[in-house]
Amino acid sequence: MAFDDLDEHEQGELARKWLRENAVSIVVGVLLGIVLLFGWQQWKARQARHTLEAAAQFQALSDAVEAKRDDDVGKIAETLRKDFPNSAYAVFAAMHQADGASKKNDLAGAAAALEWARANAGADSLKALASLRLAQVKLAQDDANGALALLDGITAKGEYEGLGNEIRGDVLVKLGRTDDARKAYQDALTNLDAQAPNRNYVQMKLDDLGASAAAPASAPAKEKLGS
Repeated sequence: MAFDDLDEHEQGELARKWLRENAVSIVVGVLLGIVLLFGWQQWKARQARHTLEAAAQFQALSDAVEAKRDDDVGKIAETLRKDFPNSAYAVFAAMHQADGASKKNDLAGAAAALEWARANAGADSLKALASLRLAQVKLAQDDANGALALLDGITAKGEYEGLGNEIRGDVLVKLGRTDDARKAYQDALTNLDAQAPNRNYVQMKLDDLGASAAAPASAPAKEKLGS
């Protein structure tokens, strides 16, 4: 018998019977939906608080850097790396630590901080920046081949194309590959903005390399007949 063939009373009885038989499942389903919705909202709220806390810590670190409170910079950076390792703030904090270490000529400490930043950077652009900075440190450690390997491994270059080619040029000069270094500096100039602060410096590096050995020498002008 089809449900539509029953009168209103019979339809009501069947509906009540179905509800009685499935009451537990319905209640459990509703409660589970409420719990999941509440849990999702709580998770989003917790993530938002976590991000705000990380941002506040990074602002404190920036203030400490500006005030040259090196001890505070180190402590706050360690807090960010420990409590917020998956945030971009922690990656930038590690880079600040690397800057401080480099200024103290602690190249090993700078390299360690940048290795951490590179390993924990979620975005490709951040990983690329950490790799470029680490390549500079390795070059300062006389590890030109290690620096070149880092540069070759960068996939997201984009806005760092100019800086990346400048560092590549420095590395290739160290390796004695003058012609390749010249091309790298030329590529750097191509990708650097006309107002970039390091543009003149890159041009000076290129000029210091002189003309390419492969470039033909200019032929002396022939004297005109009858002169």
